Amino acid sequence: MTTEERPPKAIKKRFYRKRVPLLNLVNKIKLWPSRTGQLHGIRSVVIAGDTARVITHCNKEFLIKNSQNSRAARWLRNKWFSQVCPKCGVPDWKLQKYSSTMFKRHQGSMLTGDKDA
Repeated sequence: MTTEERPPKAIKKRFYRKRVPLLNLVNKIKLWPSRTGQLHGIRSVVIAGDTARVITHCNKEFLIKNSQNSRAARWLRNKWFSQVCPKCGVPDWKLQKYSSTMFKRHQGSMLTGDKDA
């Protein structure tokens, strides 16, 4: 079988806890929902104490606080967004990976330390 004849791989489901700190979650999935509903790809996250400066691929900067029940944390957990930012160019594989991610209360990684989930 050549690579063209192989069926695509099934997307692996990933499980994270619901109530993880927002900075850990953003640093892991590298996506940010803005207030306008656009989903941005993150270039870098600079953490300074309980806040962080997020720089997107479209050169927008967001100053975020480490909250578990903020608007952005809820939008990330519930996968709410109106559109993907056309300037950031978030690839399809990243959106598929994000859509297959599950947030459960009693199952999944707490996103603490250096362990990869």
